[in-house]
Amino acid sequence: MIRTTLLATALTTLPALAMAADPASCAAVRLSDPGWTDITATNGIATVVLSALGYQPEVQILSVPIGYEALKTGNTDAFLGNWMPAQQAFRDDLDASGTVTELAQNLTGAKFTLAVTAPGAALGVADFADLDAHRDAFDGKIYGIEPGAPANQSIQAMIEADEFGLGDWELVESSEQGMLAQVTRNSVAGTPSVFLAWAPHPMNIAHDLTYLSGGDAQFGPDYGGATVHTLARSEWADACPNAARLLSQLVFDVDMENALMAHILDDGDSGEQAARKWLAANPDRLIPWLEGVTTLDGQPGLDAVQGAL
Repeated sequence: MIRTTLLATALTTLPALAMAADPASCAAVRLSDPGWTDITATNGIATVVLSALGYQPEVQILSVPIGYEALKTGNTDAFLGNWMPAQQAFRDDLDASGTVTELAQNLTGAKFTLAVTAPGAALGVADFADLDAHRDAFDGKIYGIEPGAPANQSIQAMIEADEFGLGDWELVESSEQGMLAQVTRNSVAGTPSVFLAWAPHPMNIAHDLTYLSGGDAQFGPDYGGATVHTLARSEWADACPNAARLLSQLVFDVDMENALMAHILDDGDSGEQAARKWLAANPDRLIPWLEGVTTLDGQPGLDAVQGAL
């Protein structure tokens, strides 16, 4: 009776798995990447998992405007990098077109504002309003990224308006790498730094950072808080529900992306290499991602991905 019951259960389960399989026309899954390391990292996870399931993912490097247009016109299938509210205008256009659907909010807790390193925090600096009392310790400098960046413009406007008493401070423009190299040199010397910081990014691993409150008018509430969303072409999501289900369940966190991005930026790994390293150390994360997901030909998805890794 036990063997008969188990066999009956297996036979009734197999058709359900087969029905969950996507048609062969869904094998190619076209993703886009605007060249941001965080999206390279999450695309790396998606690529590794989709490949193990028998799909053929392809990542196209497209600028933000072109990437959104490609999604709207059917030249790509999904995008894991809809940062909100920064990309609200693009999102409004997509929503008005009726061609795209949101599959998931894949990241919460992202932020982008000024931060200080540990020597600055030791001075009691935790808010924009705390900075000017310690101007000499910071040498009156706020380190920014490349010239012309909107965030730099916000800092410069704040200085010119003498907000928080920062009118006699200086914005030092550089590149992301140059800025962080200067911050590292200051930290080695025990000198505090205040600079543009964001998460996810490996800088949060390399440095003990304190993000400053008080900059809502310059960078938005919740420390320039943002969420990241996964969007898909509606026709693709309807035609390929198994792949779409996977993407709807790929939810990340800031610590995970910090680690993935460190592999890419510090170790020189590709997105897929970084994903494989991270998944080897965190195999349990596959379980919720692959719940109810099969391979392209209808076999259990979790078994396939675990086997491939």
